[in-house]
Order: sequence, then structure tokens, then C-alpha cells
Amino acid sequence: MGNPPSNIPNDKTADKPIDAGGDIVGEMSDRERNLYDEGMKKFSRLGWKRLTVVLIVEAIALGTLSIPSSFATLGMVAGIICTVGIGLVAIYTSYVIGQVKLSYPEITNYADAGRLMGGRVGYEIVSVMLGLQLTFLTASHCLTGTIALQVITQSTICAVIFGVVCAVILLAVAVPPSFTEMAILGYIDFGSIIIAIGITIIAAGIERNEATTTATVSGMAWSAWPPEGTTFTDAFIAVSNIIFAYSFAICQFSFMDEMHTPKDYVKSIWALGITEIVIYTVSSSLIYSFIGADVKGPAMLSINETVSRIAFGVALPVIFISGSINTVVAGRLIHGRIFKNSTIRFINSVAGWSTWLGIITVITIIAFVIAEVIPFFEDLLSLISALFISGFTFYIPALMWFFLIRKGSWTSPRNLALGALNAAILVMGLVILGGGTYASIQDILNNYAAGTVGSAFSCGKQY
Repeated sequence: MGNPPSNIPNDKTADKPIDAGGDIVGEMSDRERNLYDEGMKKFSRLGWKRLTVVLIVEAIALGTLSIPSSFATLGMVAGIICTVGIGLVAIYTSYVIGQVKLSYPEITNYADAGRLMGGRVGYEIVSVMLGLQLTFLTASHCLTGTIALQVITQSTICAVIFGVVCAVILLAVAVPPSFTEMAILGYIDFGSIIIAIGITIIAAGIERNEATTTATVSGMAWSAWPPEGTTFTDAFIAVSNIIFAYSFAICQFSFMDEMHTPKDYVKSIWALGITEIVIYTVSSSLIYSFIGADVKGPAMLSINETVSRIAFGVALPVIFISGSINTVVAGRLIHGRIFKNSTIRFINSVAGWSTWLGIITVITIIAFVIAEVIPFFEDLLSLISALFISGFTFYIPALMWFFLIRKGSWTSPRNLALGALNAAILVMGLVILGGGTYASIQDILNNYAAGTVGSAFSCGKQY
């Protein structure tokens, strides 16, 4: 078990200057002391209420738009059970992550936790997973933004151009490096997704009523059970899209590192978890019941064109704000690693801002390329869930309980119960990793073979 690095100088080094290469070279100058003090204040302002807002920004976004189509694949009963059940598991694993942070306050991100469990190897593996996950998440928002702009404008402009526009917007919103600053945008983000969902539900309900009145509802019926002919690939992609909606645990270490009272995190994860479960379950069941088996992902594509354009327009803030926060977390991970023993990491100097802007620009470019190479909304979300969220939300927190926070005798009733629970979550995560990855890749190959989707860097519609 290795010792994680601390991104904050300890008592023995706090009064000594730290250069860009991480070497302590003497007494701090007044300028360096000011940069250090300003940086510490800048990144220690997050309370539990703002943490909840930041978590909402990071969590309640694209998943909301994909779950209704999962209900169409799984049926109403299995859809609701999966949405509520996975949500409760995500709340528990987020609680475990918080307990690890409280027990090991020197942890600044998920990769540091990987070092605690697996030394340098664990640190490097989790670092790569974390960077890829965050970049793929940004990519999914870039793709969704492209779809939104195509629907809103109804123009013949090449989709790649819209992708570039989305990438530039995502980059611009990601410039503020502090989560406290990002939280200010969270209120706009949350209002955006709630209004967009509301418009979609109301429009779907009106269309359903009109179809019933004109006796043209036959093709719109919803089902309590999976439709006949549902394949393993279809079912796993549907479940993976629900899992995608509960991916907030990945950023929790980074968010908690800015809290002035970290133990208050429990209030935030319960507030977020219950909010997510209610919004996902209610909105998805209503949209599915109104639209039926023909519901698409994103759900706004399933309503009439005019209202769809309005809903996508309202959803633009959540697409770009929620997407950019993933870039911020990835940027903080890389920037903090490069300048972990330097005042440059506080991003309050010319060198700090220059390196920060360079890093988030590279992340955004990579995300844009991914969005163009995998231009399928549901398959991209499913692949992200299988490869990365299976670990960050399920099997890694379960391993954390076994290796980092279990206390007392194995034979105590509490440890036996929690051991069984975490073992089940561990198995669940590994099944999602294997089955979900296979299903996602197989569906991507099937879509390419059938010609039902555009090619990489295509100018055609992405929906």
C-alpha cells in the first residue's frame, strides 16, 4: 500500500518556496506567499449546498435524456426497478468514497485513492481511467450539442462544423478552474434540464392525447415488460444508459477537496441521489408512457419538430455547462500532477493560467475527435458506462471498503453485512464492465454494418 502525494505543502515545507519543477529551494518570497495564500482561499470555499449544485451540474444531464429509450427496451417495470435500484447503489458507493476522503484527507482525486490501494501501479491505472472517462464524458456532450444545433437550426451546415462550435463553447465554459465558480453556473444548468424535461413531457402528453382522440395510437403503446425479440445487446445497452445517469462519484474526491467542511458531504450526496432518482423515474416513465416504444435518445427527438427545437434550445446550457465541468476535473487532475509542488497549481499567475488553458484545450480537442469517431448517442453513453463508470461507481468503491475503511473483526454482524453488500456491488461492476463493453462494441459494429448511422467525421445528421 503506497502513500498518496499531498498537493498541499505540510508544516515543514509551507514556509519554503516551491519552484515549477517541485523543488523546495529556500524561504518563500512575498510574491510566492501571496500566491499560496490566495490559492488556498480560492480552492477552499465549497460548502455542502454548493457541492450539491456542482454535483447536479456534473450528474443530471445527458442521462436524463437517454433513460426514456432504456424504458422502451426494458419495459416499464424493469426500467423503474433499474433506475431506483442503481440510484440507491450509487448513493451508497458515493458514501463510501466520502468516508475514504475523510479517513485520508490527503487524497485530492480518484487516482490518489488508486495509489492507496495499489501503489504506483494503482495510481497510474486509475489516472488513465479517470482521464479517459472525463474526456469521453466531454465528448458525449460535444456530440449532444452537435445534435441539438442540427435540430434547432435545421440547416444543411456540415455536422463537423457544429461539432467544432460545440467544442469551442465547451472549452470557453471550462476556463474557470474552481468548482466554487462553476457552482454559480449550476443554477442555470439545473433550471435548463428541468425546463427541457418539462417541455418534452408536456409535448409528449399532448401528442398522446391527440393521437388517442384521432384513433392513431396503435404504434405508440408502452409495455410493462421487455418487447419480444429484445436481445442481450439491446438490454445491456439500455441498462448501461441508466448507469451513465449515476456517474457523479467520479468527481467526488476532487469536489470534496475544495470543501471547507468535508464531513457535510453526506447531505450533498443524499440530496443529489434522491433528486436524481425522482427526476429520472418520473420523467422517464411519463415520457415512455406517452410516446411508447418509438421513444428515441435523446428523448427530445421523439416529439414534434417545432417543440423539439424549443426543448433542445432550452437544454443547451445543461449540455455545455455539465460537459465543461468534466473538462475542469480532467484539467485539474493533469495540472495538479504536473505542478503538484508548485504555486503554479493554484492557477493565479501567468504561468498557471497559460498551462491551464493549454491543458484544457488539448482535452477538448481529443473529446471532439472521439465525438466524431463514435457519433451514436446511446452507444457512446453505453460504452462510457461499461468501460469506466462500472469501476468508478461500482467495483472500485467496493474494493475501497475492503482495503481502506473496513474496521473491526470480519466476524462482526456489521462487517458481515457490509462485506456481503460490497461483494455484490463488486460483482455487479465487473459484470457491467464485461457485458456492457461487449454489447456496446457489438452494437456499434452492427450499426456501421447496417448503414443506419453516419460515418466518422460525417457531414450528415447525427440523429
